[in-house]
Amino acid sequence: MESFMKGIRGDVPCVLDMDPTHTVGGGVDDFYGEDRATEDQLVTPWTISVASGHTLLRDKRHNKGLGFTESERDAHYLRGLLPPAIISQELQERKMMKNLRSYDVPLQRYMAMMDLQERNERLFYKILIDNVEELLPVVYTPTVGEACQKYGSIFRRPQGLYISLKEKGKILEVLRNWPERGIQVIVVTDGERILGLGDLGCQGMGIPVGKLSLYTALGGVRPSACLPITLDVGTNNETLLNDEFYIGLKQKRPRGQEYADFLQEFMSAVKQSYGEKVLIQFEDFANHNAFDLLAKYGTTHLVFNDDIQGTASVVLAGLISALKLVGGTLADHTFMFLGAGEAGTGIAELIALEISRQTKAPVEETRKKLWLVDSKGLVVSSRMESLQHFKKPWAHNHDPLKSLLEAVKAIKPTILIGTSGVGQTFTQEVVEAMSSFNEKPLILALSNPTSQAECTAEQAYTWSKGKAIFASGSPFDPFEYEGKTFIPGQANNAYVFPGFGLGVIMCGAIRVHDDMLLAASEALAKQVSEENYAQGLIYPPFTNIRKISAQIAANVAAKAYELGLASRRPRPDDLVKYAESCMYTPIYRNYR
Repeated sequence: MESFMKGIRGDVPCVLDMDPTHTVGGGVDDFYGEDRATEDQLVTPWTISVASGHTLLRDKRHNKGLGFTESERDAHYLRGLLPPAIISQELQERKMMKNLRSYDVPLQRYMAMMDLQERNERLFYKILIDNVEELLPVVYTPTVGEACQKYGSIFRRPQGLYISLKEKGKILEVLRNWPERGIQVIVVTDGERILGLGDLGCQGMGIPVGKLSLYTALGGVRPSACLPITLDVGTNNETLLNDEFYIGLKQKRPRGQEYADFLQEFMSAVKQSYGEKVLIQFEDFANHNAFDLLAKYGTTHLVFNDDIQGTASVVLAGLISALKLVGGTLADHTFMFLGAGEAGTGIAELIALEISRQTKAPVEETRKKLWLVDSKGLVVSSRMESLQHFKKPWAHNHDPLKSLLEAVKAIKPTILIGTSGVGQTFTQEVVEAMSSFNEKPLILALSNPTSQAECTAEQAYTWSKGKAIFASGSPFDPFEYEGKTFIPGQANNAYVFPGFGLGVIMCGAIRVHDDMLLAASEALAKQVSEENYAQGLIYPPFTNIRKISAQIAANVAAKAYELGLASRRPRPDDLVKYAESCMYTPIYRNYR
């Protein structure tokens, strides 16, 4: 991917500033007692002053609801402001889960969780951590897609920074309006390509908020160190432009130099405000901007694109673990992608890099094992002149083919990967063709949300007559076929980006390197157990995600130290234990 990006950005030099003043590990002082290493210490509920009384109950970071003890109610002037009952955090959790399960509509559960996050942060994260498999689809895909579509209607209070074109020339001042100074991770979107739903403009804020909730719940990154940002440059969605309740700028998106200058000001302001080692995750930018931004700022900032790099790392991990079921090495397989955008080309490049690393063959040669199909058909060399720059490395010599079915029959791939964002494109004919020349066809329908999945788990198992090994981007329920129960895997980016972010933060990395993504993939693949394989799974269950994230963080940090990209010194002796000690823990703290 480094060579791929170098081809996009040209001969721009790489700046590796190793100023130690912004190292993290945590790196930012643990003001709020959020790390696991401090969970037994008494803390003072500071805001601007010591929070007490009504102010304390309105402070989401320190509020415990009915969990305040008798002594805390005396010390912090809470008498009379709460009913007399004292309820433990565990009982509060059971009550909240009972309420959530009473809702029939997923969006209602989403709104209830967001309300909880705004009034009692620790309870929110404890519930999410303890019930991750049940609540992950609520706080993130697929429900977050509907939330973004209706964000203007359900908007209650801001959960991040909105930086619009109105603030051009003043972005640094806007960043200073955010109350936290020790920011370690920023997730930023311009809302142009939200999941498979298209341009949602300012309403795309649900994505950065959801992603950062998972950084904390799954990766243990402190909530106080997370900053969601939406860059509002307008929208080309006519429905939103004509919606009286739309909360963003009602204007068309700018292109060219105006957009580039706005992004340049933003990136410079972030580095000036938060230092060299703040991780900036680009999220749901349109293809024509996503690759250019990653190529341009990958040499000067600590940047990561989850759609390109995170998806690639998760899928590669699934492929590595799937080899135990389908046999052979990566180099023995032929890959076909439906979709040649950010996700498809990002996954393909990381697979090619891993095959190159294993076989010592040039990446230009290993790319020939991977074929892409876009809206115009098979990506081939005869189309070179009309292809976007990020598709050109995948234009191989072959006769033009118009449809996915034609391509599958001609190329005979062993692995079929969907990143098209278009639902029901893995048709019965396609799945049957894959099954006709593969004993165990590996089918990954990765597009989100569920409505955009290339096929369902039921379809994959039924049409392949139970032969397929299947995973998807959004969750599907177990399915029984001819007396055997199949449990679909979920190739969810949440497996990687939280642990990856923690690893980058705790070692004080100054840049993201492709080998760090490979290290994350390898760590994730190793977490799949024999029991998981017996169920046809190529990913581990989410119930162990915090331990998985610690392993990924340690592997990523180790690779950063090996590459000379880690600035935190000395290197911890046990990176796994260090990762666990840096993790945010959401149990209630005792107040002085």
